[in-house]
Order: sequence, then structure tokens, then C-alpha cells
Amino acid sequence: MHRVCVYCGSSFGNNPVFAEVAAEVGAKLARSGLGMVYGGGSIADGRGADAALAQGGEVIGVIPKKLVELEKEHRGVTRLIEVETMHERKQAMMDHADGFLVLPGGYGTLEELFEVLAWLQLGFHTKPVGLLNVAGYYDPLVKMLDAMVENELLHPEHHALLLVDRDVEALLGRMMDFMVPDVSKWL
Repeated sequence: MHRVCVYCGSSFGNNPVFAEVAAEVGAKLARSGLGMVYGGGSIADGRGADAALAQGGEVIGVIPKKLVELEKEHRGVTRLIEVETMHERKQAMMDHADGFLVLPGGYGTLEELFEVLAWLQLGFHTKPVGLLNVAGYYDPLVKMLDAMVENELLHPEHHALLLVDRDVEALLGRMMDFMVPDVSKWL
């Protein structure tokens, strides 16, 4: 992996640990020699970008022009890519990344997670997808995925495509070692 796409919310909500972990992720990526790709904002999601930049890391932000009007884009990143639509944003983020790391977030973060995960399941890419379960935030989601397996709506092999960990360093290590298993969507 050379670059990791970090998906996170545009705000950190009411738990200060989310902001701390975002900064930890950005700094860890830079110290590991990994570039960061993210949504291009300067508010909450900019926390990780700032930490990566402070460590001398490469940061690529991708932001739709409409969001430039709504939120302040981060003009200090290594490269800021402005696109027209959210679809173009997601595609550009995917194209510039070799893996995906998901932090706590809302609808948009979950949508990005499930899109890259479904594309991995279908074989449209072979990049690792990691879910950083900060302070147990994603425990209910992991339970839901377990229920999908129990109800035979998701194969265990596909559930295993999502790497879940509570520790940044451990998750990045698992992502670096990821080898896509030879499974088909149609097991």
C-alpha cells in the first residue's frame, strides 16, 4: 500500500476520542510512509489531514464543488481535487487509494464503507477495507453483520473481507498483509 483512503464524518459528534483518533490515524499514516486520501474538508475530517501534514505526509483531498460552498475546503493539502458530483468524488478517492480505513461517521461514512466493501466482494477491486472500531462505536454494526451471516444473507467468507480492529497500528498491519481470498460473490 502507498496511500490509504480515510473515511470519517464531517463532524466528530460528542466524543472527543473520535477527533483524537483521527489525528492519530493521520500521523501514523505519515510516519509509516503512507499517503492519505480523504474528503478534502478542513473541519472535522481535516484533523487527520493536519496531523499527516505535520508529520510531512502526502495528503490528497477530494471535494465536490458544491461542498466547497458549504464547508471550508482544506487548501493546505498536498493536492486538492475538486469534482462536480459525489460519484466523481468517491471514484477519485478509490482511484488514488490502495486501501480504505473507516473511522466513526454518519450516513456518508457508512455509504462509503459499504460501497467499497461491496465492490471488493464483487471483485471490482482487491484493496483492503479496515473498520477502526473506536470506543466500540461500530459494535452494533458488527453485530448486524453477524446477524446477516446467521440469517444466511451474507457468506462468512464475505464477512471476513472487512477487517475490524480497535487499534490503529494493528489494523494498518492487517491491511498491509491483506490478500484477497479467492471467493466469489456467488459462493
